[in-house]
Amino acid sequence: MKTKIFCDIAELNQIKKFNKKKIVKGFTTNPSLMRKAGAKDYKSYSKKILKICKNKPVSLEVFADDYGNMKRQAKQINSWAKNVYVKVPVTNSKGKFMGKIIKELNHQNIKINITAVYSSEQTKKILKSINKKTKVIVSIFAGRAGDTGKDPIPEFRKSIALAKKFNNVEILWASVREPYNYLQARQLGCHIITVPPNIIEKIENFGKTFNQLTKETVKAFLTDSKKSNFKI
Repeated sequence: MKTKIFCDIAELNQIKKFNKKKIVKGFTTNPSLMRKAGAKDYKSYSKKILKICKNKPVSLEVFADDYGNMKRQAKQINSWAKNVYVKVPVTNSKGKFMGKIIKELNHQNIKINITAVYSSEQTKKILKSINKKTKVIVSIFAGRAGDTGKDPIPEFRKSIALAKKFNNVEILWASVREPYNYLQARQLGCHIITVPPNIIEKIENFGKTFNQLTKETVKAFLTDSKKSNFKI
């Protein structure tokens, strides 16, 4: 199975560049990336992204923390374009499972991307809340789990096995740390991996031999030593 690469991004010029790449099959973003990119107005900035990306799926996130406002935001975001996936967190900031909103949006034929998932237990709860028709992405945060010393791979294996009964569900490898994560995601059978721009460019250069890598590394050390006029 081929794992689709989505670009995790918010900067508009970069989106224009990566939207032209055949390797990029979709886009994800979040409030933190948007803030870093200098967005001031969430709606107008999101619409600028959607104006660039008309034919590929784009995941845009709600940022409300309660059911009522989350639902209101989700419906608005969904109305902005047909290629939108509404990103909804698996729990709110207090740890409350967002099953009610997940179920409602899903049964109203709204495509959702459930974010900040870490465990197969969370995946199981999500799958109990949805139908088998409307498209759902389950985003499991591998890198952030690894940052705390936890192995995300068993959670992916269990989640992928659980999702096999649902043709409308895709498991996404989120919070990438290195290009090799793409190969790991493919080996596991993840449907999607979302990757920052600099790592996509490294994935495009896959295939170098160890000898090539050795020469390039030594040349870099040599160049830097000359630029610094180092002497012993």
